[in-house]
Amino acid sequence: MNALLAVIKQNKAIFVANDARLLKKCSLGFLILALAFQPTNFGEVVRNILVDAYLQVSVFVGFTLFIFLGLDSLTKFNIERFLKKTKKFHVIIATFLGALPGCGGAIIIVTQYIQGRISFGSLVAVLTSTMGDAAFLLLAKNTSMGFQVFLIAGFTGMLTGYIVDFFHKKNYLYIKENFKIEFEEIGKTFVSKFNIFWVLIFIPGFFLGVLSAVQIDIESYNFFSNFNITNSVGSIGAIMSIFMWTLNPLSDFQCSTEKSRSYLSRVVDTTNFVTTWVVCGFLVYEVIIYFSGIDLKIFFDTLIIFVPLIAILFGFIPGCGPQIVITTFYLDGLIPFSAELGNAISNDGDALFPAIALAPKAAIYATLYSGIPAFIVAYSYMFLFEL
Repeated sequence: MNALLAVIKQNKAIFVANDARLLKKCSLGFLILALAFQPTNFGEVVRNILVDAYLQVSVFVGFTLFIFLGLDSLTKFNIERFLKKTKKFHVIIATFLGALPGCGGAIIIVTQYIQGRISFGSLVAVLTSTMGDAAFLLLAKNTSMGFQVFLIAGFTGMLTGYIVDFFHKKNYLYIKENFKIEFEEIGKTFVSKFNIFWVLIFIPGFFLGVLSAVQIDIESYNFFSNFNITNSVGSIGAIMSIFMWTLNPLSDFQCSTEKSRSYLSRVVDTTNFVTTWVVCGFLVYEVIIYFSGIDLKIFFDTLIIFVPLIAILFGFIPGCGPQIVITTFYLDGLIPFSAELGNAISNDGDALFPAIALAPKAAIYATLYSGIPAFIVAYSYMFLFEL
């Protein structure tokens, strides 16, 4: 399969750029940069957020994407033929593809369900086990915890898939229409011209990020007198990421899943998307703290019993942006692991978009089904280990 982005013709769904999307992205990007360039104390707070987001998160997300998307780009096999030979293992295969970081594996399973090649239980399994692009963030910042989440979500997804198939027939909620899924060749975009500059910033940024992670302050060595290279690289990297994401005409769904685009463009655009939403997550926290004085940690601790439920409900929102915010909150120690588990299991990522477009009833049912194990696992973990 040369591409994962389903461009469905028959007037069902077309994932293409539009003016409304660009307007929203430009508004968000302009707001972040406008806040950063304020000559006030809050402006300094925002500038520090940009540096921290880039050097503590973005460079590791980019490194992770170089590895996983590199492996993905080398994978070329006939999924239809493979599924015909492995009918007894569809739930297991769906779980494995869903557990892979990103949305590509989950989208493969969704498109196969739409074409009637796998069971409804397999659809539920993949939506339950997938964590979307938020997985890159968790894996980059806390690798061991990331693998724990993948294992728990994967086991939960596989078990849920088999239970669903036990109670429902294979073609449950399947729409008997002859959908032909075609794939759009997107090629290069305007922002692809900046990829080389992005890489030139990423290389020293990754080096500085690693040094920071092992508690080495390069500024203390005075290699660059009167020049703070950490802040400079971090600021430039974050601003460039937000700038490129803002002007990218593709949706975030297309950025991370369209295999007809170059390997480098997929890495760059997906990293930029994650960077922007990580900055948004940091900003939400800092804005509340700066203007209200409320300690979100104390706030969440006060409402601790409801936090996993809130994270699960966030997981029902299509797309990866809100899920990245939840993962950012977890990595910052604001919400417990049980909430992150609940969100990871209920989160369907970008894979929900083609399902909603072509089989809305199945998409809604599958999402609601994934919420049940999310609730059970999250609150079981909370009552056993956190309360």
